Amino acid sequence: MTSPVLVTGATGTVGQPVVEALRAAGVPVRPVSPRMTDPEGAAFDFGVPETWPPAFDGVSTMFLVRPPHLANVARDMVPSLEEARRCGVRHVVLLSVQGADRVPVLPHARLERWLRASGMAWTFLRPSYFDQNLVTVFAGDLRDHDRLLVPAGAARTAFVDALDVASVAAAVLREPGLHRGRAWTPTGSEALTWSEVARILSEVLGRPVTYSDPGILGFFRHARADLGMDTAMAATTTVIHATARLGVAQHLTDDVRRVTGRDPLTFRAFADRERAAWERPGA
Repeated sequence: MTSPVLVTGATGTVGQPVVEALRAAGVPVRPVSPRMTDPEGAAFDFGVPETWPPAFDGVSTMFLVRPPHLANVARDMVPSLEEARRCGVRHVVLLSVQGADRVPVLPHARLERWLRASGMAWTFLRPSYFDQNLVTVFAGDLRDHDRLLVPAGAARTAFVDALDVASVAAAVLREPGLHRGRAWTPTGSEALTWSEVARILSEVLGRPVTYSDPGILGFFRHARADLGMDTAMAATTTVIHATARLGVAQHLTDDVRRVTGRDPLTFRAFADRERAAWERPGA
């Protein structure tokens, strides 16, 4: 591969390890983000057309990550993707979400539909629930209140480490032609209830962590008032978490092994690795 792989969201939870994995494999990479400092990268913003042509120039394969705050993909993302197509991008690997094929209101589902009709080749990665949400979305609740408030009821959720998702993405981007028209669903090896998650975190942290279900409306209010989300992001986050209570988030696959050749990381290994995110100052 001689043309660079464009990686959007290159400083993010999945994008950064994708960049690292591609570079380790000797694949030329063009990392982009709104505030890119990597000398081989470029500043790129879905809402700033002036940043599009330099990012897309000479690129044939693109890793597409939807910024969480962009819920209206037709308005906020499609114009840049049309420019990507015009500039010669031929294959888009989309970081979607598990269930996007069954929950059409999700922004990821709308992106999938657009890409299917775009004329570009596509590959969809539909990972299950990221372990890393516990060190981003729920870090404050865990650190300050020893609690998990999630509208999942007693249903199980298939967790996955974002590092495994990045490994799958890097493997696809190294040989995109082998994955054309495929949808992979990287998951871990465990589907856990949120009560089980709280128990594992209690063991790792050495203090009790509780789980409670505030209900769908209660979680939406919590996301707005306590987690600091705007209305669109709170609504998307609520839908993603509430689907678990319907039993649609518990499906496990062996896609990590099928694509990378190794087993996925466990949730306990993730919790041990990231425990500092939930430690209280001075503890």
